[in-house]
Amino acid sequence: MKIKQAEFIISAVKPDQFPEDALPEIALAGRSNVGKSSLINRMIERKNLARTSSQPGKTQQLNYYRINDMLYFVDFPGYGYAKVSKAQRAKWGQIIESYIRGREPLKLLIQIVDIRFPPTEDDCLMYDWLKHYEIPVCVVVTKCDKIPKGKWDKHIRIAKETLQADPSDQFVLFSSEKGIGREELWEVIQRAIAG
Repeated sequence: MKIKQAEFIISAVKPDQFPEDALPEIALAGRSNVGKSSLINRMIERKNLARTSSQPGKTQQLNYYRINDMLYFVDFPGYGYAKVSKAQRAKWGQIIESYIRGREPLKLLIQIVDIRFPPTEDDCLMYDWLKHYEIPVCVVVTKCDKIPKGKWDKHIRIAKETLQADPSDQFVLFSSEKGIGREELWEVIQRAIAG
């Protein structure tokens, strides 16, 4: 995928702030510090359009990025970060749930997990939730450059088993550092948009 244009549009905290131009939306969800911003930046070949933070739990809205005037990436707040108050987490949960349940342009949710660790309870809850609401999901197993190539298959198997993944759901191995998986993920996204 050749990126001609990518821009940050809005940090939305309530549904009436979501864009209304009906472009397809690809949402990204994952634990705090799992590398969502780095993945977005690698996908659009920009250094820092999506702001990465050394402080987990920083993203507190739905951040919209418009790509090539043909789709949006919608970056969710990272989940499962302990230092965020229960009330704040509940608020995020509400906005994310209302988005997932009622957002017409949503074509795919990319759930990001870190290859170095088995998916957490929060990862499993998110995955179950997506399956319950019949949201198309692609699991991206990121940071694969951090472990030897010979261990990739084993770690992907652990992720699939822990999530109790549907065999029809795609898993993409990814490295924001090295660009591994970028083209494959764009193909998944383009198929999802084509319907």
